[in-house]
Amino acid sequence: MYYCLMYRNEWLKGSLKTIILKLLSDNSRMYGYEITRMVEDLSENNIQLTEGALYPALHKLESQGLLRSEKVNIGKRVRKYYSLTTKGQAEASKNLEEYFGFVRTMIVLLSNKPATT
Repeated sequence: MYYCLMYRNEWLKGSLKTIILKLLSDNSRMYGYEITRMVEDLSENNIQLTEGALYPALHKLESQGLLRSEKVNIGKRVRKYYSLTTKGQAEASKNLEEYFGFVRTMIVLLSNKPATT
């Protein structure tokens, strides 16, 4: 699904939706290839998304009413841009809050020594 140079794929599976929503929240509209490049750049090439992971996720988010798409002719090519709907903006904020809470909890959980009996 993902091609990940540094992290286990199972750690990323639940994060793709949040990654997409956050990028679109920050960049108003993006096309698929642009999303994959930005993920690579921001992760310093530690995360590389495949088309087989990204496009089904984009289509699912669109069918859930979180994204809208717009086809734009660029020369002889058609490029499909994605942007957040109002519902998608709210979901992006909610997901980020929830995700950061989860990360904080994991840091506490994994950095503390378990009590011995």
